[in-house]
Amino acid sequence: MAGSKPEGKTGQRTGRPESGERPRPQETDGAVMALDLPPLAELPPDLAAYFDKCREKIGFVPNVLLAYAHDAAKLSAFATLYNDLMLAPSGLSKLEREMIAVAVSSVNRCYYCLTAHGAAVRSLSGDAVLGEMMAMNYRAADLSPRHRAMLDFAVALSEAPWTIEEEDRETLRDAGFTDRDIWDIAAVASFFNMSNRMASAVDMRPNRSYHGDARALPEV
Repeated sequence: MAGSKPEGKTGQRTGRPESGERPRPQETDGAVMALDLPPLAELPPDLAAYFDKCREKIGFVPNVLLAYAHDAAKLSAFATLYNDLMLAPSGLSKLEREMIAVAVSSVNRCYYCLTAHGAAVRSLSGDAVLGEMMAMNYRAADLSPRHRAMLDFAVALSEAPWTIEEEDRETLRDAGFTDRDIWDIAAVASFFNMSNRMASAVDMRPNRSYHGDARALPEV
């Protein structure tokens, strides 16, 4: 606009002091969680190899694993169940399982899982917009009947599990899921309800890398 002063980097007009208070920088890769539980001095060989594989494949060890690393038995149980549910062969794709993880974590407002698994949805789908929708409100997304039924079931199981009836399972069958698929949907949703609660209880903090992963917008 003619006669207006140029704007500075913050969007404020040059020469005018910035009003209000700026928030302090967040997420500086500090403590993994709020509890003072030092990790084991030496992990069993199989778990040490698992950590090495994480570093090789993604460049770091996820903080959720570091949080469990004070107890080898608990770390092994968590990692074994997670890998079976999220990575083993299934009628659900890896992306679909991550979508369930994020939809459930959104119900529970789990900061760690929304950040980490939101990044996974963005990466696996190649769609940063979908990742944001899953984290905020999956109902805003343009989903297929299969995915809408899958997420509706997972969310109902999270919010009011006592209301699940045969009608809900039949809706999944009508959307093309087998009974084994229904088991897998329920198992992933149930796991993340547990994991969300543990992450919130100990104030688990996501690795900083997750915040910036796969943020590019898809081609249209």
